[in-house]
Amino acid sequence: MNEHVPSGYNGKILRINLSDGKVRTEAIDGEFCRKHLGGAGFVAHFLLNEIESGTDSLSPENKLVFALGPLTGIALPGSARHCVGAKSPLTDGIAKSEVGEFWGAELKRAGFDAVIVEGKAPEPVYLWVNKGEASIRDAAQLWGKNTRETQEAIRAELGDNNIRVASIGPGGENLVRYASIMHGLGDAAGRGGMGAVMGSKNLKAVAVRGKKTPAVANPNGVKALRQWLMDNRKLVASFSELGTGAPMPLFEEIGNLPTRNFRDGAFPEVNKISARTLKETMGTGMEGCFACPVRCKKVIEVKEPYQVDSAYGGPEYETLAALGSNCGIDDLTAIAKGSELCNAYSIDTISTGCTVSFAMECFENGLLTTRDTNGIELSFGNAEAMLHMIELIARREGIGNLLAEGSARAAEEIGRGAQGLSMHVKKQEIPMHEPRLSKCLALGYMVNPHGADHCCNLIDIFFAGFGKEPDVVVKDAVPLGMAPAPFADIGPGKVALFRAVQLKRIILDSLVVCMFLPYSYEQLAEVTSAVTGWNTTTTEQLRVAERTLTICRLFNVRHGLTADDDKLPSRFFEPTRYGALVDTALDPEKMDSAKRYYYSLMGWDSDGVPTPEKLEELGIE
Repeated sequence: MNEHVPSGYNGKILRINLSDGKVRTEAIDGEFCRKHLGGAGFVAHFLLNEIESGTDSLSPENKLVFALGPLTGIALPGSARHCVGAKSPLTDGIAKSEVGEFWGAELKRAGFDAVIVEGKAPEPVYLWVNKGEASIRDAAQLWGKNTRETQEAIRAELGDNNIRVASIGPGGENLVRYASIMHGLGDAAGRGGMGAVMGSKNLKAVAVRGKKTPAVANPNGVKALRQWLMDNRKLVASFSELGTGAPMPLFEEIGNLPTRNFRDGAFPEVNKISARTLKETMGTGMEGCFACPVRCKKVIEVKEPYQVDSAYGGPEYETLAALGSNCGIDDLTAIAKGSELCNAYSIDTISTGCTVSFAMECFENGLLTTRDTNGIELSFGNAEAMLHMIELIARREGIGNLLAEGSARAAEEIGRGAQGLSMHVKKQEIPMHEPRLSKCLALGYMVNPHGADHCCNLIDIFFAGFGKEPDVVVKDAVPLGMAPAPFADIGPGKVALFRAVQLKRIILDSLVVCMFLPYSYEQLAEVTSAVTGWNTTTTEQLRVAERTLTICRLFNVRHGLTADDDKLPSRFFEPTRYGALVDTALDPEKMDSAKRYYYSLMGWDSDGVPTPEKLEELGIE
């Protein structure tokens, strides 16, 4: 290894040009690694520097980046993740998505820190990365297959069932604007439409196999953090038992469970679709990602009334809510089937559920009729209709061709007030947490460069102890000197708290570490030092995160997004019709003031554009 490359990195980027078939390796040094860390930092750097303004997201000129961090593939709970990014076909801005499974760890063992895919293959292909080498292989026989069929065929062709496969199904091939990239069969790089970018390049899959264990500068330092988590497993016990979605009944009670396109606010049937009910009625076990003892991924068995392929895993919280309560559906078996279909076709369950719920409200209001749906009664609560829509969307058949564009573009096509029924920010559908209840969450939806995102965010209720009547937001950022902030507030102190937590999320996305592991700011810096040999600190990591977030913002500015795109749908400035938030709505003036103050904290001008002084300070050319 190059002596200037720290432990935790291979010092190599794999670049694939599908247009001319060239495969080459490029070196990165320790200075570059320390400046950007990895994951989201690498993605932001390469996209800003290599994609020109005005590039069509589905053209050969767009680039698809898979990036690891220094902790990816290290024997540490939560270290299985990597980041995938591109210019988004959904938002026309930057897209990034983090994903677990074993794929990232295998790429690290194969000798690379990132893969950059550019151009477009003349015919379907897949990429085979094996122990430091790579080749482009014919995938004509794979085109049209779902993700399980694809993975099985590649493993059979290459004669190794331990190969890790990132692939697309028909949703990606048909350029559904919110198509995902499935890693294995149950882990999606789900948001922003990276699967459509992959499909636009005629790239069916990226298969990886390695054997080289990543080097660690101080193994005892890593071991100490691993042992700390094992000694404190109670902090993640609910994930081990139920995965995500354990507090769904409480969510419904306090108003955090989206219902009927974020309109209604009450779903008394919540216990029919909760994570606990799933475990008790169809759960058969729990699985986990590389090196992680938490094992938060549901395994289910459903044979009737729908036959669900258990290889695709079970629905997590976002899917339970998006295909369930937000569509008014209380049939857990149908939700499980919908989850399987989305994974098999490679489409994002959040955007799929929100787009279907949007269409259901359009149908309820007469903006869509059975003439548009080919006779399907697309009403709230119709589980069969929801499942039918997933099929049509993935194949772009009938009304599915319109809905495959996402709810924002579909609303523009439908007109007649449909725009007010599309729940999106920057054309990316809003995840399954209620912004009326959590005002920092609302701000995060507005200002995140990649559109509505609950992960790179502060969900207020999670930082206030889940109380039914939360008082203050206190958790996690207090060691940085942040004062507790009133739960219902969105003043300067609360905005500063949001920014601190958002930056921590970027640190996690750059290292790349799962956000569900309860590591502190200090622990993240300490384990980074243990892996790389650097003497790094929380202050340095926060600066890297600020740089990455600013680069993402610059990308969006270059590609035409403005402060006017940092806005929520008007629905959230009105109360829900029923439930806990019947008297609760966002204040538009307070949210706009919070947005402007956030800009100032980030060193961006009143239009949300990073100032020349801030760019110079952060070392961004």
